[in-house]
Amino acid sequence: MDMGSQAAKTEATGSAGGANSQNANSKLARCNAPLGTIAVVEDTNTPWYGILTSKYQLGPTTPVLKLMIQQSNCFVVVDRGRAMNNMMQERALAQSGELRQNSNFGKGQMVSADYTLSPTITFSNNNAGGIGGLVGGLLGPVGAVVGGSVSAKEASTLLTLVDNRSGVQLAAAEGSAKNWDFGAVGGLFGGAAGGIGGGYANTAQGKVIVAAFMDSYNGVVKAVENYKAQEVKGGLGTGGQLGVQGGSTPAAQPVAATQTAPATMTLKQAQEKLNAQGFPVGAPDGLMGPRTRSELVRFQKSRGLPESGVLDQATIAAFNQ
Repeated sequence: MDMGSQAAKTEATGSAGGANSQNANSKLARCNAPLGTIAVVEDTNTPWYGILTSKYQLGPTTPVLKLMIQQSNCFVVVDRGRAMNNMMQERALAQSGELRQNSNFGKGQMVSADYTLSPTITFSNNNAGGIGGLVGGLLGPVGAVVGGSVSAKEASTLLTLVDNRSGVQLAAAEGSAKNWDFGAVGGLFGGAAGGIGGGYANTAQGKVIVAAFMDSYNGVVKAVENYKAQEVKGGLGTGGQLGVQGGSTPAAQPVAATQTAPATMTLKQAQEKLNAQGFPVGAPDGLMGPRTRSELVRFQKSRGLPESGVLDQATIAAFNQ
């Protein structure tokens, strides 16, 4: 038994414990400090997921993605998958009185997920530009390989990062990977089982998919490291500039001559106002984080406004007074 065999490892290798990482892939992007908490959520109803689990007989992509994320130290991972059911089961036992005293499963301990990362496999090809008799197609089962044949495994993946508070997509990145498999003795292993007889054997598709996801994740990290919030005149969700025939957008609605156009303010500008008026939120970044929301509520309370934590017109007016 070759325990720890390098031949059996994927690109996402090593381990992680808290902020510590052991034997991580040197190609994996890293951050000096986490940018927030993140949950990895797969859409299990999509066609690619059914093909991944049925035809490839591969498991969910979330475990390998969570390993990459923790090793990179760019985000703190919170679980929103099946483990969430176990967490809620323990809380249900606590509420029923079945757990021992001082088990410390009271309310208010769960950590919120600032962001959600969603994976997609856009395509994975068994024989992209192969040479020889590889039987198989797009996500199909691997067949016999003629002796001396060479085939390529390709995968393309996509990761999207969404802000959970606003629903705004913050970043997206495509990734890809390609691997050449040499089936010099493949003819000896042909048949229904589909042995490739060399290279990565029948795990080649899974390994190339993992490599493509690492490429995608590195792209996401690069995007958020250089992140600049998009701004819409009039405010997100209220200031669309593209009109539709027979309708109107908030920005396109005329203002009566006797009315004054409503004041506008970006969240970043509001953060600057909060800092200047003694409600410290840190460096303005245009994001509604917990600290910004808390200080905004304090500001609203100090001005006798509804403590909504929302940058509404009454709050903007108070800032401009």
